Amino acid sequence: MQPFDIQNRTRFIFGEGTISRLGELAAQYRPACVMVVSDRGIMEAGHDGAAISSLKAAGLRVESFHDFAENPTSSMVEAGVRRAAEVKPDLLVGLGGGSSMDCCKGINFVYSCGGTIHDYQGVGKATCDLLPMIAIPTTSGTGSESQSFALISDAETHVKMPCGDARAAFRIAILDPALTMTQPPRVTALTGIDALSHAIETYVTKRRNPMSVTYSRRAFGMLAASFSRVLAEPGDIEARGQMQLGACFAGMAIETSMLGAAHATANPLTARHSITHGQAVGMMLPSVIRMNGATHANWYGELMREVDPSVSDGEAPGRLASLVTRWLREAGLATSLEELSIAESSIEVMAEDALKQWTGTFNPLPLDAQRSLDLYRSVARKPAG
Repeated sequence: MQPFDIQNRTRFIFGEGTISRLGELAAQYRPACVMVVSDRGIMEAGHDGAAISSLKAAGLRVESFHDFAENPTSSMVEAGVRRAAEVKPDLLVGLGGGSSMDCCKGINFVYSCGGTIHDYQGVGKATCDLLPMIAIPTTSGTGSESQSFALISDAETHVKMPCGDARAAFRIAILDPALTMTQPPRVTALTGIDALSHAIETYVTKRRNPMSVTYSRRAFGMLAASFSRVLAEPGDIEARGQMQLGACFAGMAIETSMLGAAHATANPLTARHSITHGQAVGMMLPSVIRMNGATHANWYGELMREVDPSVSDGEAPGRLASLVTRWLREAGLATSLEELSIAESSIEVMAEDALKQWTGTFNPLPLDAQRSLDLYRSVARKPAG
């Protein structure tokens, strides 16, 4: 049995309307200034105003940083650090999707410890305690609220840099499913596929352990039961809550088990072709399941029995891969490079890039050059029919 060492560092508060508690929760840290890190879309949805109102009602001074976008880069983090230097916060709030929460962590690394975000690539690189942070996810995708990692892209090379440290964990995560109901349908689809990929990949990594598989399996069960529901009935608050908790649990699994080849092969699609992460990882996942299933069918069998107790180990990888493909189609997402207008001539360079991704090292089968090529070739063309 794989040994593990894990300490839950984040307090989780779940429930409809819990964003109203932000002020009281922040006040316990006695901050002179709170900086809210949220993107422009969050402002348009009104969540930014709700958070700021709660903070101000608690008598707190509030400043904001909004100048970043999806897949935050090192230059966006630098802009946030400059903003922090102006307003001098002693508490940060990451409000939004994974980009907001990752950018918040990235700013905290550099503002608190100095240098540039590049200095914190890897694990345990913080040189001092970071400012306390509160996470408020408005999507059900990355599970960043439950992780001590920030994923920041280099502004020039576009390579994603995982920056992890126990001190970068959020002190509190407010999980209010009502906040996720303002997502556009495409965002619901992309973030939901991302969450599902986390639950599936964390279940079969080299670092899987009794704690991680518990989180992965429960996450998969909740996400699988609710994903189609939120696509068909966006106002279903119960399904939204299941998606949000499922994404959070999958994030807890990532913290101790990491990810695998689907993420390793997805990252070059994002870096070189600007394919949204949920689309990229969802497209690659079925082929990765089939590849890993050749030797680990029993693991996928355990996972699939969360949704169908009658599934045998032998049929589980194929059934699961087909289920993911069905979800992609329900969500209106592509299942091939052809549908994304990506030429097959780009496969070799992406396959080389995939081998440089940290996540690939945790895949249960080594992601070598041939397997990387085979994975991309398997999704090159749109399936017939």
